Amino acid sequence: MSTSRRRWRRVRRIALFVFLALVAFLLLRYARSVDWAQVGATLAAYAPSTLALAVAITLASYLLYACYDVAARRYAHHALPVPRVMAISTVAYAFSLNVGALVGGAGFRYRLYSHAGLALGTISRIVAFTVSTNWVGYLLLAGALFASGRVRPPPHWPVSGANLPWLGAAMLVTVAAYLIACHLTHGRVFHVRGHHFRLPSVPLALLQLGLAATNWALMAALLFVLMPAGVTYTAVLGALLVAAVAAAIAHIPAGIGVLEAVFIALLGHEVPQPQMLAALLAYRACYYLGPLLLAMAGYAVLESRVRGRQSPPIAAPGDDGNRQRT
Repeated sequence: MSTSRRRWRRVRRIALFVFLALVAFLLLRYARSVDWAQVGATLAAYAPSTLALAVAITLASYLLYACYDVAARRYAHHALPVPRVMAISTVAYAFSLNVGALVGGAGFRYRLYSHAGLALGTISRIVAFTVSTNWVGYLLLAGALFASGRVRPPPHWPVSGANLPWLGAAMLVTVAAYLIACHLTHGRVFHVRGHHFRLPSVPLALLQLGLAATNWALMAALLFVLMPAGVTYTAVLGALLVAAVAAAIAHIPAGIGVLEAVFIALLGHEVPQPQMLAALLAYRACYYLGPLLLAMAGYAVLESRVRGRQSPPIAAPGDDGNRQRT
């Protein structure tokens, strides 16, 4: 083995340790920010049937999200087994929610898919597809909700109720433009600053919209189940969609503080603050912390399978694995 290759392997090993140390630091900071006593008291106060329903919705949401990567399997033209694809997607999703999309969603996908033998260009297309799936589905659901005029923000909110329908209409136009672009340019490869990408077919784009919009609706359903009586599902869905954008802009792992601030601002006049915070803590326990613990175990299992062996790259048809980027 050449000196440069040994040096590169050493650098990669050091980078991995730094990466894992960063993840551990973010997880520790997240854990210290959570009022565990309040979480325990909140969960203890819920009826077993409510908790069972919350767990079922959480499982359904994670299963649906795993289908993003299954659809990306068709888009990127790779042949990894579907169960392994879903396992990688679930682990990446849990880490993405808790430590951020760049470290969790993208970082874990690149590591786990590369261990599975996929080439860099293929992984890049998978990441781009899953990210776009999440947000085009968001635009569809949020656009329809805002355009309906059923979301009524408080008077001091930056965007008035009169402007929300126009914002929703703009979102729906964006979705329509995406579908038209998929129809007109399907099969065409675009080259932008050394990166190569193409839009999916219209059926695959419609699948993106359906998967992501349904997943966002399930997340709101989980929150709605945990909320006290008196708040509507539409109000919870609207607050969640606004909070998602606020958390993405803030770049705070797990959206700590952002989710709570948005819900208090939008629904504080409808739900007593202690009950709302209790519901949000229960939501974090069900949708963030519980899956994170399982994802850590799943990640350890996936890592253990590749120790001591190297897999040759499985490139997509027409992908050289090095030159192409998505």
